[in-house]
Amino acid sequence: MDPISSALDLAIELPAHGSRRVGRDLHRQLRSAIVGGRLRAGLRLPSTRDLATALGVSRNTVVAAYDLLLSEGYVSARGRAGTLVADFLTPSRSEHSRAGAGRDTRLNQPWRGPPPLITTGVRDDCRFDFSVGVPEWNAFPHSVWRRLSARALLRAARARSSYGNPQGSAALREAIARHISFARAIASHADEIVVTAGAQQAFDLLARILVTPGRTTVAVEKPGYPPLANVLNVAGAKIAPIPVDNEGLRVERLPRDAKVICVTPSHQFPLGVHLSLARRRALLDFARTHGAVIIEDDYDGEFRHGAKPLDALQTLDRSQTVFYVGTFSKSLFPALRLGFVIAPSWARDSLVAAKQSSDWAAPAVAQDVLAAFIAEGHLARHVRKMRRLYSERREILHDALKRYCGGKLRVVGIGAGLHLAAFVNGSVSGTTLVERAREAGVWLDDVKRSGGADGKSDVVVFGYGAIDSRHIEEAVRKLARLIR
Repeated sequence: MDPISSALDLAIELPAHGSRRVGRDLHRQLRSAIVGGRLRAGLRLPSTRDLATALGVSRNTVVAAYDLLLSEGYVSARGRAGTLVADFLTPSRSEHSRAGAGRDTRLNQPWRGPPPLITTGVRDDCRFDFSVGVPEWNAFPHSVWRRLSARALLRAARARSSYGNPQGSAALREAIARHISFARAIASHADEIVVTAGAQQAFDLLARILVTPGRTTVAVEKPGYPPLANVLNVAGAKIAPIPVDNEGLRVERLPRDAKVICVTPSHQFPLGVHLSLARRRALLDFARTHGAVIIEDDYDGEFRHGAKPLDALQTLDRSQTVFYVGTFSKSLFPALRLGFVIAPSWARDSLVAAKQSSDWAAPAVAQDVLAAFIAEGHLARHVRKMRRLYSERREILHDALKRYCGGKLRVVGIGAGLHLAAFVNGSVSGTTLVERAREAGVWLDDVKRSGGADGKSDVVVFGYGAIDSRHIEEAVRKLARLIR
């Protein structure tokens, strides 16, 4: 018999008319589909009349099959809502399935117990949101982006379809080269740039081409950026955590066998300090002497507050040792998922090949929109506007912390970016303070999440990209009461 797609997306084979097995076979096949998951829990089954018509059997036959499924607990009758597939799995079976997830030996070793997914984004469950790494969304020029998107879609519809260039569109790479020259004083050519799906894919691709599993020692900041450490760990790197002080990465603590060094020199994540010029030179000298490479993560370096920015490591590099990673998640919005790498010439072909083997190329329409957004000057104007807004929020937050939490919180990392950090001085730990604050509707983070503490943390982190300026002082007053 033909599949009854009009009534139920399931092929049912029944014996010839007149056979005594029609009702039994109908019941057996429906039950098998439910148990096997082809008919999922909550699905509304066709009415007995519709199913009988589709199958060419009597309605009584279908009624009998449904009644038997109902008595066995495979379906439930909901009056006018009809007959629904029941969630018949017992809690113990569901819990056993979850408990075994991620530990099956058929999985590659690094994925048998992966770290939990990192939650990001705006916290609608907290009135005062100091989430880290979330830029202001309401001030974004949505109408401009819609206009450029419509134009890019029209152009794509008229163009000959292709998979795109794995290195990134020429127009976007040229636009990025001009933008970073203006925003970060980095002299780069479009041919040196590889477009990626955000900074996270950039880290993944670099791990693929630079890490030999079980052999390559990679130095990372402690505390540092967890997604980067996760990527390196899965790639099989030997991780060497290096402490950070008020001048940034402790270069003298680097192991001699380190072949990859990951740093956030413009605005250390999460403490916010910048790598001093002396240590930048020492780091480049270490890389040149020991045959190492540096991954420079400049995730929010466009937003400087007052102080003149130091030259990027990529600008100071004379030995082709630096991979400069940039992203538009902070300057525009995270969902765009576009970033880039300025790669040394000796590694560029391998990086492009890794990009192609990963997802072939970044989405062509999104690249087209971003290229036009940069070329027409919208990004530069937006960055200037947001720099003023973030500077205002930073000042309000800094002043409020000094006024209401002075002596209890020592603020660091205020020179750049979208967040600042504060050391907790008192009987309560940073971890405890974060827990209490979240219960009171104030969302904070601590550096334990960033790999900076094995137990309790003494540092809390305030992001000021998502919170309105009018709410900052009230949130800090509430926090001060929790500290006291």
